[in-house]
Amino acid sequence: MNEWPRIDLEDTVGDVLRKAMRGRHIELRTLAAATNIAEHSIEHWLADRGAPNHDEADRLAAALGMEARRLERRADGAWYPGEVATPLVLRHTQLPHPSNGYVVYALSEERTAALVDPAGDPERLLSRLKERSLDLAYILITHKHDDHCDAAGAVAAAYPDARIVMHEIDAPAIGALAARAMPISKGERLAFGMTSIETLPTPGHTDGSSCFRIGDLLFTGDTLFAGSVGGCFGDRFGYLDLLASIRRELFTLPNDTAVFPGHGPPTRIGWERNENPFFFDEDTKE
Repeated sequence: MNEWPRIDLEDTVGDVLRKAMRGRHIELRTLAAATNIAEHSIEHWLADRGAPNHDEADRLAAALGMEARRLERRADGAWYPGEVATPLVLRHTQLPHPSNGYVVYALSEERTAALVDPAGDPERLLSRLKERSLDLAYILITHKHDDHCDAAGAVAAAYPDARIVMHEIDAPAIGALAARAMPISKGERLAFGMTSIETLPTPGHTDGSSCFRIGDLLFTGDTLFAGSVGGCFGDRFGYLDLLASIRRELFTLPNDTAVFPGHGPPTRIGWERNENPFFFDEDTKE
């Protein structure tokens, strides 16, 4: 079993509040008026100085469409996901980016693997791949941002037989390789050893954001983080689409599904259903 180091949560409480405000198109002045909380207090929380109390969390959550007790626990630093480890997944930091990349091994096939989100220094990434003597079957790209795909060209050149999988809306980000990319459609399954790779379009972070499910493993890119969600940078889809994507495609998966996000620590679907402040209990019931 791999030892996963403790990684800081991707989002602070200030980040969480800011994403909800931006997603709901609520400015500081409007939020202060709606909650009867002084602007300077909210500014402090946005800057991660101090935390709202029980009553203030209630009022913030009501105005921002969030779950109050989950928001309060995040603000107090009282929640962090439990241990998630699997011998089938290796994580690497994609320097100089702060993003996570993953190598996923096919069950019962020692060298067959997939790479999730090729990014960062190409030489560093390729050396990591080559030292493992991989038979790279797939290059899985969750979305178009550089910190998740800017090494795609180098990896594809080194592993020309690997199949590139990326949503067609985001695929232009990898240039000429887009012509080689397999488009993503809901529920499509790609053979991978004794199991399969299921593609899950989850628009919101970008218009072509997608997740990949391999058995009880889920790779979410910047759609879902431990205790948070991604920001929204699409033209066609936005914040409410992102939340709907997570409810529809991810929170319907088994609770013990291990989640490997593009930033921050791994988590599980059940923990996010119970603790993510962007969702209510009625949103997350199976």
